[in-house]
Amino acid sequence: MVQDIVDNVPRARHAVVLSADGIPRGSTDGLTGQDVRTISAAMAGMQSLSRATAHFAGPSQDRRWIQTVIEFQHGWVFLIGAGQGAYLAAAAEPDVDMEQLSFRMNRLVSRLGNNLTAPPRVTAGDPAEDGHGSSAPRDGEGGSVFVLAELDEAVASVPGALHALLLGADGLPRGASAGIGRNLADTISAAMTGIHAYSRATAPFAGGQQDDEWIQTVIEFEHGWVFLIAAGEGAFLAAAAEHGCDIEEFTVRLSDTMPALVAGSGARGGRTGDA
Repeated sequence: MVQDIVDNVPRARHAVVLSADGIPRGSTDGLTGQDVRTISAAMAGMQSLSRATAHFAGPSQDRRWIQTVIEFQHGWVFLIGAGQGAYLAAAAEPDVDMEQLSFRMNRLVSRLGNNLTAPPRVTAGDPAEDGHGSSAPRDGEGGSVFVLAELDEAVASVPGALHALLLGADGLPRGASAGIGRNLADTISAAMTGIHAYSRATAPFAGGQQDDEWIQTVIEFEHGWVFLIAAGEGAFLAAAAEHGCDIEEFTVRLSDTMPALVAGSGARGGRTGDA
């Protein structure tokens, strides 16, 4: 059943089914055992960190994670749920038909049904999943973060855009749009550092080399979007938007700010103090 994706979607490369704790449950042909174990471990970490960023995309009673998409210069990696405690990862060439691939992935999930459902190892609920947790930091808690006018203007210029946060090569916040508290900035910075590391680990799965150029990682929720893009010199931009936002336009606006952001960050010497 997993092989169906590669056999019927032109330019699809691989697919792997895994449990939430990173145990491989099945894969397409052409992957070594080590390949499958590596991608399963990386995707397990990715789905966990992806869900942990739900509060960055805004408050909502329904914070259901839908998918995570990683873009490289030479390919794509897609990750979706495949039942309770199971996930489906697929890799494809840059010019794959995304709608067709998404259809085949979701059809496979429907066909799998409960066959690969992995029961949870703990009974406690996941606050990020049910949207009712109280542990997520609020935007204004913990003091303010150095406000970058360029990011603030980019957020204000796109309807539905919520936040933008500049991270240094060390993973620490270097500045943000207005309204992001220190606690939220620190939490998202830590999650995004891990998401970037897991994204890079999937480069061979996407069809490139380990040093293939990573472009962005996009996380889709029921209520919004969270994405991470390269900002030059080892820096990153994390951003969030409502689900109805034109994230392509938002990404372009953020990309336009990068030269000024990188130059300004260097001039401030990596200042991270409160505004």
